[in-house]
Amino acid sequence: MVSTDRLVAFSAMSLALLAIPGPSVLFLIGRALAHGRRTALATIAGSAIGAYVLVIAVAFGVGAIVEQSAAAFIALKLAGAGYLIYLGGQALRNGRTLRSTVAGEGVKHSVVRSLWEGVAVEVSNPKTIVFFVAVLPQLVDRSQGHAAMQMLVLGLVFTALGVVTDSVWGLAASSAREWFGRSPQRLSLVGGVGGLAMIGLGVTVAMTGRSD
Repeated sequence: MVSTDRLVAFSAMSLALLAIPGPSVLFLIGRALAHGRRTALATIAGSAIGAYVLVIAVAFGVGAIVEQSAAAFIALKLAGAGYLIYLGGQALRNGRTLRSTVAGEGVKHSVVRSLWEGVAVEVSNPKTIVFFVAVLPQLVDRSQGHAAMQMLVLGLVFTALGVVTDSVWGLAASSAREWFGRSPQRLSLVGGVGGLAMIGLGVTVAMTGRSD
């Protein structure tokens, strides 16, 4: 249903976008460093679900509303920014417990919570929203019909590529976690920098404007 040339073009554009770390990747790295591989994989799964939720929204018309309504875009963007800032504040407050977390003690970061956070961060990611709204409709071959189905197929390609690239980031960060775990000073650095990075990321997302 989707022609090969359009599939290749979309794959190339998706890889170009995914190669640039955005809010979801930076969030994933922070979670992998703080909580390890299990949390990283759950976050990756959540991010994939969130990305495909956006694909479905664009395919069935919600994307057009976001594209045409500045208010809708701003509301979604600010919701995502606020959530990132909230998570960053939590990371700063919980910095004292990071050492026991890395050592495998204390309260675990549950898979369900990690999955939900991955979904929430990706769904409110302005980079992904703008990409889908701007690119997906452009690569649909209207003469073939089933425009929504074509977008869903292209969205699967993006989601699959995202899982691969996110896995590289997440597994690399979770492997580096062992090195951080050998030093309380390094752990303090992870907690403090990670929390501040999420807050800074939230502020950046809040200040990100539309291309128009």
